[in-house]
Amino acid sequence: MHLAAIAGRLGYELDLKALDVLSRNTPVLLDLKPSGDHYMEDFHAAGGMPTLLRELKPLLNLEALTVTGRTLGEELEAAGSGFKQSIVKTLKEPLYPQGGIAVLHGNLAPAGAIIKQSAANPALMEHEGRAVVFENAEDLAARIDAPDLDVQADDILVLKNIGPKAAAMPEAGYLPIPKKLAAQGVKDMVRISDGRMSGTAFGTIVLHVTPEAAIGGPLAWVQNGDRIKLSVSQRSIEWMVDSAEVARRQSAQPVQVPSAERGYAHLFKKTVLQADRGADFDFLTATESKGAIPRS
Repeated sequence: MHLAAIAGRLGYELDLKALDVLSRNTPVLLDLKPSGDHYMEDFHAAGGMPTLLRELKPLLNLEALTVTGRTLGEELEAAGSGFKQSIVKTLKEPLYPQGGIAVLHGNLAPAGAIIKQSAANPALMEHEGRAVVFENAEDLAARIDAPDLDVQADDILVLKNIGPKAAAMPEAGYLPIPKKLAAQGVKDMVRISDGRMSGTAFGTIVLHVTPEAAIGGPLAWVQNGDRIKLSVSQRSIEWMVDSAEVARRQSAQPVQVPSAERGYAHLFKKTVLQADRGADFDFLTATESKGAIPRS
């Protein structure tokens, strides 16, 4: 999301589909939580970024200029040949065969959603389940641990209204496992929201669903019991409700886009962009478009 905001200020659109292609072709080499077992200090002891970049060298643009005034290739030459270590894997024997992030599209996320696939449960990455819906963060806090919550381990937890306009997109996408299921030993479930989560968090969690519920994204009308199908291999997230029923719900429950009368809240809610554009302010993006990145 931060890359999307930076790109926007420079006049570029972050092409999520191209980003996904890049991720498919760039394996995870770093054995670091949440995708691996180690910690940042272990990465530092293994030589840090020069060690990782040396392994990724065949995939890099070595002519790219860095902040030192030297090219990336020159910086890697200056860093030396490295030493034996076990934290950074090789391209031939990666930790994970694709990149850590996968971009999903479908009728639940027309403008895209993100899943951290390298930190997800492989058994849940192709999954269909019943939606258990929370309307906002307050609803989640009030009911997630209720003993009478109607939820099973193969259900899909859905949290609405934590996107940019609704709630300034907090790191609330890491929905907890319901207490009654945690007591049974359940460690992971498919979870979906229009929010985000910490880079250190793990689990089969779909984030950044765009458009967000608060502005009339499809997530707004998901109800308890709806079927949702996740396929990371197909890069899809589908809401299995027919168009006629969706139209009926939209007519019965029109969305009221969040607003504020004055002050910073007014400025924020009026101008904040969606997650696919970095949740930046629209007036801070470049006035001239320079195209989309990454480029093939």
